[in-house]
Amino acid sequence: MTQQPIRFGLIGTGRIGQVHAASIAASPNAALAWVADPFVDGANALAERYGATATADATELIAAGTGAAPEIDAVLIASPTPTHVDLIEASVRAGLPVLCEKPIDLDIARVDALRPLVAELGVPVALGFNRRFDPNHASARARVAAGEIGALEQLIIISRDPAAPPADYIAVSGGIFRDMTIHDFDMARFFAPDIVSVSATGTRAFDPGAREHGDFDTAVVTLETSAGAVITIVNSRHSAVGYDQRIEAFGSGGMLQVGNPLSNTVSVSTAAAVEARPAYPEFFLERYAAAYAAELEEFVKLARGEASTSPTFEDGRAALILADAAQRSAVEGVAVAVAL
Repeated sequence: MTQQPIRFGLIGTGRIGQVHAASIAASPNAALAWVADPFVDGANALAERYGATATADATELIAAGTGAAPEIDAVLIASPTPTHVDLIEASVRAGLPVLCEKPIDLDIARVDALRPLVAELGVPVALGFNRRFDPNHASARARVAAGEIGALEQLIIISRDPAAPPADYIAVSGGIFRDMTIHDFDMARFFAPDIVSVSATGTRAFDPGAREHGDFDTAVVTLETSAGAVITIVNSRHSAVGYDQRIEAFGSGGMLQVGNPLSNTVSVSTAAAVEARPAYPEFFLERYAAAYAAELEEFVKLARGEASTSPTFEDGRAALILADAAQRSAVEGVAVAVAL
């Protein structure tokens, strides 16, 4: 028997909210029922496009999932980070499963204050670490877990954005480690969850916004696992060759590498260059379109009470702990022990 689609209430209609709205509309297992944004014009536009109900008040959206005739089955939170904790709390108190964009919050104290309630109520909460669902990353991780390259000894994660964000975004982002590297921290834990130590170096090589707000535009993080494996994360806020996302897993019996996709596989050879290929994608949506779709499908399973590999609230908390440790390490020049 075919199950009914999960009816979503989407909170936040900015760039990432629009991505999730499109993913919901494209899925046979999901439907967009309600949209909320205090900038109600954005909510109205998305609601009209997808046949949903719009509101400026997120509490009204959550209330639509309660009562004798609920109109939503789950909540997708794509609003600004400072709103996440309160919206997660309201949603789980209403009994509504949640898929929330990262991070849970910029302050680990607020995350830890919410943690007992999430555990007590048992309502599913998933975090938007979509890169786990990239087919190539997922394949590499599965092959490592299966022992194809023996015991994991080194993992290198390269993540470089095409261009730095505006200075006013950096001012409220929580810094490169909580905003950008947090995806890489989750990817590190995806491959090797037993991380015990964090060392980080950050510099201000090129971005005036990073200098203005005391952030870093270039960073390298070294993580150590309890088994002695070393994970190296390489970040930059700009990349002349496009959105650069690569992984290398090295083990006692071999190596696995995940490269960047190209817009096409045509190469050209001339007097100026041999086998020249197109640059990498310029936008994260191009690189991770399939990952966003797979992330949604996995959350639908979670919302239905089925077995699911969606990243959990605890995964979100662990990534933030690593981000905080990296920030401290980069500022103080010390290695930071962590317990996840």
